[in-house]
Amino acid sequence: MQSQRKKPRRGLAVAAVLAGLTAALVVAPTEAPAAAEVEPADYSISVDPASAGPAIDDSMYGVFYEDINHAADGGLYAELVQNRSFEYDPADNRAYTSLTAWKETASGAATGTARVVDDGGRLNERNRRYLRLDLDGNGERFGVANSGYNAGIAVQAGKKYDFSVWARTDQPGGTPLSIELRDGTTSLGSPLRVTARGDRWTKYTGTLTARTTSGAGRLAVTAGGSGTVRLDMVSLFPRDTYKGRPNGLRKDLAEKIAALDPGFLRFPGGCLVNTGSHEAYEAPDFERKRSYQWKDTVGPVEQRPVNANFWGYNQTYGLGYYEYFQYAEDIGAMALPVVPALVTGCGQNKATDDPQLLQRHIQDTLDLIEFANGPVTSPWGRKRAQMGHPKPFGLTHLEVGNEENLPDQFFARFTEFRKAIEAKYPAITVISNSGPDDSGTTFDRAWQLNRDAKVAMVDEHYYNSPQWFLENNERYDAYDRQGPKVFLGEYASLDNRFSNALSEAAYMTGLERNADIVKLASYAPLLADTNDAQWRPNMIWFDNTTSWGSASYETQKLFMNNVGDEVVRSRASGTPAVSGPITGAVGLSTWATAAAYDDVSVTSADGAGLFADDFSGDDSRWTKAAGTGSWSVRNGAYVQSDAAAENTLVTAGDAAWHDYDLKLKATKESGREGFLIAFGVKDTGNYYWWNLGGWGNTRSVVEKAVGGAKQTLIERGTTIESGRTYDVKVQVRGRQVTLFLDGKEWGSFTDDKAAEPFRQVVTRDKATGELIVKVVNAQDAPARTKIDLGRETTIASSKARLTTLQGAPDAVNTPTDQPIKPRRSTLDGVAGSFTYTFPAHSVTFMRIKTGG
Repeated sequence: MQSQRKKPRRGLAVAAVLAGLTAALVVAPTEAPAAAEVEPADYSISVDPASAGPAIDDSMYGVFYEDINHAADGGLYAELVQNRSFEYDPADNRAYTSLTAWKETASGAATGTARVVDDGGRLNERNRRYLRLDLDGNGERFGVANSGYNAGIAVQAGKKYDFSVWARTDQPGGTPLSIELRDGTTSLGSPLRVTARGDRWTKYTGTLTARTTSGAGRLAVTAGGSGTVRLDMVSLFPRDTYKGRPNGLRKDLAEKIAALDPGFLRFPGGCLVNTGSHEAYEAPDFERKRSYQWKDTVGPVEQRPVNANFWGYNQTYGLGYYEYFQYAEDIGAMALPVVPALVTGCGQNKATDDPQLLQRHIQDTLDLIEFANGPVTSPWGRKRAQMGHPKPFGLTHLEVGNEENLPDQFFARFTEFRKAIEAKYPAITVISNSGPDDSGTTFDRAWQLNRDAKVAMVDEHYYNSPQWFLENNERYDAYDRQGPKVFLGEYASLDNRFSNALSEAAYMTGLERNADIVKLASYAPLLADTNDAQWRPNMIWFDNTTSWGSASYETQKLFMNNVGDEVVRSRASGTPAVSGPITGAVGLSTWATAAAYDDVSVTSADGAGLFADDFSGDDSRWTKAAGTGSWSVRNGAYVQSDAAAENTLVTAGDAAWHDYDLKLKATKESGREGFLIAFGVKDTGNYYWWNLGGWGNTRSVVEKAVGGAKQTLIERGTTIESGRTYDVKVQVRGRQVTLFLDGKEWGSFTDDKAAEPFRQVVTRDKATGELIVKVVNAQDAPARTKIDLGRETTIASSKARLTTLQGAPDAVNTPTDQPIKPRRSTLDGVAGSFTYTFPAHSVTFMRIKTGG
């Protein structure tokens, strides 16, 4: 898997990676603990209104939508029936069958058979399977019932639900169908009656009205009489979709996204864009695991072929490119589609070398632009009009590729896409990317290629610890102002606590300060089904009946609703840095690998021995900190023999150790990766480790873990050979670490960045004449702050409008309790210079009216 440690989204094992954090997320205190008892820290903010900063584009903050965590089917896409076309398959998920979510049901003594068939009687070539009901003709009703997603189909009393089904029957007089919503044996409303007539596929529709509210409903479709009736595309939508659109979106989720006022909508991913086969859907032997190809997702829904989703389930494509464009238009966001570049990412790392296939994908991309922008007289503009939108959508930006780990192969193909797009559609901004991380060899090479080719915009992705975001606020200060612009397409701090949101908010002040470089930014992922999520954190969580914004949703919303038009230059005092040497015990670990360790020694800088173990005895001096793997002393070495176990950390020594040399021998016996050498170990969530042969044995890094979340400090392309013994040395001096492999210096780093908890930025809202002072205080102490607005600033009112997010750092929003939510108030006494105390663990936006 591409990055199980730093970016757990790369695999379905993320729950195990973050298991140590999850237990703490159950409790969400509503108030910060005793912050008022902490002595305030003193700060100052000086504003220079005469020194204009960069303009901020309306599209700066947006949303990134990917069908991860069941964000589409069972999520934003309002369809209530799961597996509506009987296309589920073990290729999507090993637990799936073509009857997943369906069970036989009957009235009285009715009997019959229900089976899924794939033959020439199908609905169409792109919808291969259908349900065949063979009826016994005893006067009772036989059929199937669908359980929807999770606990069942959620309905509300008094609400209408639109049903449809495609059916055909071999009975000349027709076959009566009954459609009913049930919860167990309880009917949730009057049944709908239709009669299927004729042995050709026909669509039947009707409306069900719920008279009882239920979150565990079932949709039963039964048939009477005898003979055979065939069913496909069994569908149930709430009438009340977002903006009332048919084939529409779940209203509460769509409204929560719209409330962010996003400047753009990036879609459809993400890893599902560029993983799997790049071949087209070609019946009958079509490729089940395909990259996301937009032409599969437009036209009548019954003619859209399904696909296996990279995240381990099925995707129906009911929510497709037309619906994405329509939703972007509905919420006033710029549509920003992403197309595959024929180089797979997300751990697959394969370049497809097929010039003809490449040209087909390039033409598909040109056709996509025509679909979005072409006149109704063009072939794809006509298709858009036929779907209900004659007016062009006005596409301006398009991204090619996503997180490719093979920068040279990717860029060769990206260049061909870019050349073709710019030749035919020169007004389109073509966006490249820099791989899956914030630094490293792939990142550096990708940026070099992008700079040399004068690419307009580069998409960066990274998921890091709160510490990293606090340490790297100035990341974009040093970017080349003449080079490509940055699209920060995916970022998040690795959890959903308020402390994570605070670190993200602090980082966002740096994004705004560099609005001339960072033109677009979007938190990720956007949506997650709380019953079936592959990734954490997420911005919006939901179940079948409700949805709620995380703490990060509230901080994102605060920034996105209060952007301003331009940055006003300002500066703030900082927090005095308190730092000592790197301290901690040592450790050994593996990840999906069996390995042997021997001759472990730790000596102080002056040569005194602190620890030594040649494993001639037992392992009593080692603590199995992670509690995983199978460790034992064997043939004079310490062996972890479970090649499937992940993060098997064992530790030894004293957490107070500093300024020492760690030496050992390491041998990989089997498995996918190499070995992990830990130092500076305080506990299982706070340590450093040298990850040799990580990410499927493709690269080696040093990672720093703080609170269970990791960040990369140094990276090399080193891989590890099985059966070879390596001499490993880690030299710790103060906060500098030097690493040696087989006697040669491998690399070094100094971990001395300050995690500044007090950050600010000031912008101007020209429409209201207000300065927006945005302050993040991510520490236990209140921040007593003298604010100087500058001599040139005319204060139009002594009252300022405040919006504050404040809470305990471990606070988590849940469906029943949202401790992190905006609190609005008015501040009196605003003047050219005044003092305000920003609460501990808070984000505060202060709108100050200026002018005459």
